[in-house]
Amino acid sequence: MSRSTTTLSVRQVRHIHGEISVPGDKSLSHRAVLFAALAEGTTSITGFLPGEDCLCTMRALQAMGCMIEVISETELRVHGTGGKLQPPLEPIECGNSGTAMRLIAGVLAAQPFKSRLIGDASLSSRPMKRIVDPLRQMGARIEGRGDKHTAPLEIEGGPLTGIDYTLPVASAQLKSCILLAGLFAQGTTSVTEPTATRDHTERLLAHFHVPPVISPTPDGKGRIIRVRGGSRLHAHDFHVPGDFSSAAFWITAAAALPGASLTLTNLGMNKTRTGLLSVLSKMGAHLHETITDSAAEQVGILHVNGRKLRGIRIEGEMIANVIDELPVIAVAGAVAEGKTEIRDARELRVKETDRIEAMAHNLRAFGVEVEEHEDGMTVHGGSPLKGARVNSRGDHRIAMACAILGLFARGETVIEDTACIATSYPTFQDDLPRIVQFYEGGLASLLSGRR
Repeated sequence: MSRSTTTLSVRQVRHIHGEISVPGDKSLSHRAVLFAALAEGTTSITGFLPGEDCLCTMRALQAMGCMIEVISETELRVHGTGGKLQPPLEPIECGNSGTAMRLIAGVLAAQPFKSRLIGDASLSSRPMKRIVDPLRQMGARIEGRGDKHTAPLEIEGGPLTGIDYTLPVASAQLKSCILLAGLFAQGTTSVTEPTATRDHTERLLAHFHVPPVISPTPDGKGRIIRVRGGSRLHAHDFHVPGDFSSAAFWITAAAALPGASLTLTNLGMNKTRTGLLSVLSKMGAHLHETITDSAAEQVGILHVNGRKLRGIRIEGEMIANVIDELPVIAVAGAVAEGKTEIRDARELRVKETDRIEAMAHNLRAFGVEVEEHEDGMTVHGGSPLKGARVNSRGDHRIAMACAILGLFARGETVIEDTACIATSYPTFQDDLPRIVQFYEGGLASLLSGRR
């Protein structure tokens, strides 16, 4: 099957400056439309990310009887179903979105009908066993392919019973799947996370009037989150702030370029998402944040002033809150002085692609010395960078990370297969020339093609 693709071309950057607001948060857009669909009443959502991943969640809910009015690309009016969905007439298409598949599976496990979740080739290779096991413990009948229970997922919904479950890996998607199923289960469901992960689901539960009970683990490092089965969500309008993971590319570029000055507004500043700021600060970055709203989610303004960075070691508890940003952190390591070592990040092997192997391969094409490890990589910074032609492997974060590295390389850099960027940051190619001045009068361009 052929599909259209695009190529992103960039040149070496001369200066980065200005002000930018990135599109809505992908994780929050998924969850906001899902919670609104399950609630009683009508919810207005503004700032929704119209990327392919989030649109998959929206279309899935529409296919199950939820009426969603698309007021504009970024504004929805969701008429809640009170948690009673209708059997879909066809398999539910999740595209490339692991978030859509894992969260929707948690809901479907309790619905009184059969359903089938499918995805593209990349999503269909990603392990779903991590959600299948706890859902089965709750009484769900769910099957995937092979030992890893990859998609398609066959679900025959029915009554569930609450469980006490400890996450074997730090995964906000797994946690959210179980908590969503727990809303429909008999009794109380508790999820213990030894290492705290992003807490958007807990915050949105509270926003939709079902606050979970949260307590620290005995060692104080993690949390225990409890929801009571039968709790009813109630409509509550929600504004989705700018996606920190999308902003991470501009933040890193500006932080690593001496003399750069960039301001990011309406930015989601949830503390479980902003681990990149701690990493960049340790590397010597100059950052200043101001919180402007802290109701459902913290929102703020971030000022970045560029300077030369230095390499550091990133591991352990730091990893969970920078898992999406690790590709661009590897880029920061490539332009920093000294060695940057990323460890305890084995989760990167099972993302949209094997991000460890993909980033190591592409960094070498730019002239960067990289040692690949099973759970990460060591990046030796400071080498002269040359423009390269690299492939995203269909992974949006690999594509954007390589575009940022291209800003620091002599000559032209071409990233192939960048249609995937639309899954999380549809306006990336438009925002790039807004804040970047190139040498030789070069401009970022998108060239259409097919393969």
